[in-house]
Amino acid sequence: MSRPELPPLTTLLPFEATVRHASMTRAAQELHVTHGAISRQIRNLEKALGAELFERGPRSLRPTPQARRLAAAVRDALDVIETAAREVSGRNRDTGPLALSCEPTLLMRWLIPRLPELAAAHPGLTVHLSAGGGPVAFARDTVDAALRRDDFPVPDGVSRVPLFDEWIGPVCRPETAERLRAGAPVTLLHTATRPAAWADWRRLTGRSPAVAGEQSFEHFYLALQAAVAGVGVAVGPYALVRDDLVRGQLAAPYGFVADGTGYGLLSPRPPERDARTGALLGWLREQAADLTPPAPCRIS
Repeated sequence: MSRPELPPLTTLLPFEATVRHASMTRAAQELHVTHGAISRQIRNLEKALGAELFERGPRSLRPTPQARRLAAAVRDALDVIETAAREVSGRNRDTGPLALSCEPTLLMRWLIPRLPELAAAHPGLTVHLSAGGGPVAFARDTVDAALRRDDFPVPDGVSRVPLFDEWIGPVCRPETAERLRAGAPVTLLHTATRPAAWADWRRLTGRSPAVAGEQSFEHFYLALQAAVAGVGVAVGPYALVRDDLVRGQLAAPYGFVADGTGYGLLSPRPPERDARTGALLGWLREQAADLTPPAPCRIS
């Protein structure tokens, strides 16, 4: 069947991803291709349609209203195709294991230690875990839900249920905390995944500890482990260090302050429309009740 008005199908996935992210770079990362490949497909689509789909600025890429309408239609078509494919293959996302993506440090330091409690509360729920951060392409990724920090725009059509706020504060070994309170210089620990952590804390509190030295780590998890080992002082979110504080492995000499961000559960449709996601959300809400620092937001 001839469809002369149909644009090249190879251009539609790159186009939809670019509109959703308002970024060719993020679209390229999602589709595992180069920025140049995305750019060529967008140009091919614009040539086929005889219309420009984006307003291009020096550092911005803004979809036109026509582009947003076309992208919504492409997204709807992908949903229809995905549903039909599941029916043909016999796979149904409403049953079977729940694929949950979680930010790596939250996964290692908070979620995994609580899995026995989840299994006891919901013995019929099997959760397959994977580490990941940033936006999730539910239409193409084999992920049913994702735990994410709200440091990126949530795409249209994706459900986000807030779970807990982010509280941050310097954490270190108890003996290091005593030195810090006394005004002694300490080693500050940094991480490439949150390079502005110390600057954010200083801005929020007006405090600035004396610095004896600085050390950087590639991942957030490594910086927190270094704090547990007594290497120095790291800025740690309460959710990620709570267990170490309770065990006495870490202390928080200045307490914690809300940084304006938070974590939420993302899913391709509202949790109440999927029994597995709904059960997980209920359990996560119970666990999140312990993730606000006790008044006066200080543990030491």
